[in-house]
Amino acid sequence: MKKKTFLFSIGGVLLIALLALVGCAPDREEASNSEGSEESTNEASDNKPEELTIWANDEEEQLQAIEEIAAKYEEEEGIKVNVVAKSMLEQLDELALAGPEGRGPDLYFQPHDRIGDIVAQGLAQPLEIEESDQASYSQVSLDAVTYEYDGQTDLYGVPAVIETYGIFYNKDIITEEPSTIEDLKVALEQHTDASQDKYGFLMKPNDLYFAYPFFKNYGAYIFGGDVGEYDIADVGLANEGAIQGGELYQSFFGDGMIPASTTTDVIDGLFTEGKIGAVINGPWSIPSYQKALGDKLGFVPFPEINGKPATTLVGVKSWMVSYFSENTEWATDLALFITNEVNQQKYFEVAGELPTNTNALASIEDPIYAAFSGQIENGVPMPSTPTNVTSVGTNEQCSTIFSGRRRS
Repeated sequence: MKKKTFLFSIGGVLLIALLALVGCAPDREEASNSEGSEESTNEASDNKPEELTIWANDEEEQLQAIEEIAAKYEEEEGIKVNVVAKSMLEQLDELALAGPEGRGPDLYFQPHDRIGDIVAQGLAQPLEIEESDQASYSQVSLDAVTYEYDGQTDLYGVPAVIETYGIFYNKDIITEEPSTIEDLKVALEQHTDASQDKYGFLMKPNDLYFAYPFFKNYGAYIFGGDVGEYDIADVGLANEGAIQGGELYQSFFGDGMIPASTTTDVIDGLFTEGKIGAVINGPWSIPSYQKALGDKLGFVPFPEINGKPATTLVGVKSWMVSYFSENTEWATDLALFITNEVNQQKYFEVAGELPTNTNALASIEDPIYAAFSGQIENGVPMPSTPTNVTSVGTNEQCSTIFSGRRRS
């Protein structure tokens, strides 16, 4: 796509960072659409299990919330729920070993962008969820857990947590809400004094997750096809939109602008010290930002780019039913219970993660958390296709690209 040489092969670097290879899925028995499977499901509905096991992420507040909700389910259904604390990062490796031996969970907790890998490994069951139940969740969260396998598109998780990103700003430095990307450019130019570690706006030069709106709003995309039905042969990072987006993104870096060496730690450190006007970040950063800045902290959805609302990437964490579970129907029921309106409100209050239930999301009173709902509406799920992302050298290459230095 090397149409303009000063972009230094932006498309090439994006391809290195995001191009994926489809994994080979194991041979498995047909899913639950055969007559025999339907009979098994009907039997399961008549035979309530004595207990269910769920693997919950081991972060303290999240675990506390799930234990409290699980206790309510035990009381209502008379099914003992064993809540096992296990890091999300370790669950899949352990499930691959424990599941076939009957020592795995019925439910486990994973980010949606792993679904393609999970299905390819034969670790999750497709779920049957009534449309009336689906109506409780935001559409983008349902899209995120939708995936095509072997010609059939199914839901592979019950959405539980939703995340995207926008602009946090210091009201003492930026007095008016930035509504366009040009506003951020002006803030960068007017409030930057690198000698004093002061910047009007900072973002990482090598973070394609946060950079996505710059490219997407000009017509670039990662993979073609529909959500959950990706065409990985159609990579949209080599079109005219990618070039235009790359030009805009690159214009924020260089002498007197954003240093190419900027890191997350630098951004968070300087912002909480009150030295940065605005940064890009997600809801996970709210507690530390609020503690540091108090009433000076503001938040707005990602500013308009190319005259349109910015399209950000959305991440969803979901409850997935293990392929090895013998209690599919009841495990799904438990997942729906954990993510109903009342329990999602409880989960948010304790764990501070944004709910996928639309009523629970709308009930949030904190203005900063609540403002994320507007950006979620303009978001698209991160691709969930099975990937083997090649990232060696990507950070260094991206830093070179966006610093404005030419390659020899």
